[in-house]
Amino acid sequence: MAETEKKHELTISAQKANNVALLLGIPVVILGMIFALVWDIDKQVFQNFFFNSAFWLIPAIIVGIVVHELIHGLTWALFTSRGFRSVRFGIIWKVLSPYCYSKESLKAWQYKTGAIMPAIILGFIPLIIAFLTGNISLLVFGLLFTLAAGGDFLILWLLRKVPKDALVEDHPSKPGCYVHDQ
Repeated sequence: MAETEKKHELTISAQKANNVALLLGIPVVILGMIFALVWDIDKQVFQNFFFNSAFWLIPAIIVGIVVHELIHGLTWALFTSRGFRSVRFGIIWKVLSPYCYSKESLKAWQYKTGAIMPAIILGFIPLIIAFLTGNISLLVFGLLFTLAAGGDFLILWLLRKVPKDALVEDHPSKPGCYVHDQ
């Protein structure tokens, strides 16, 4: 980075991020209710599902969280000069929060693409298939991983006014990023 080049921070407090995540629960509940209406499913069916699915649901969530971060990494690796060598993974142990980041700056459109991909692959696609087939397992999986993408949606919201070719880099310690001024 040249000495005259500057960057500005686009971050959000952890408390505000948690509040936004709670708000994301509202449309998720509404989607579940719509599914129940479309497929004529009553409350007892959902209760039975959760009771009978506990043995696979927790491992599916754990694997899904790992896959979520891998999807970020694989997508961003496509856009970096050093590929997967520019991607790092970790866990913030205080809050048990896994993360993935690119060590290289990316154009805003590339960064946004990597940010949204887990929501599309693990959230939206299973939800669409669930609504087409009536599969409760896919519905629950899709809803959970749409919720899990809450932080990613927040990052996209922070970047909504950033020009598509502006350079973006992950913030090292806060939810958000830096945008290089052009």
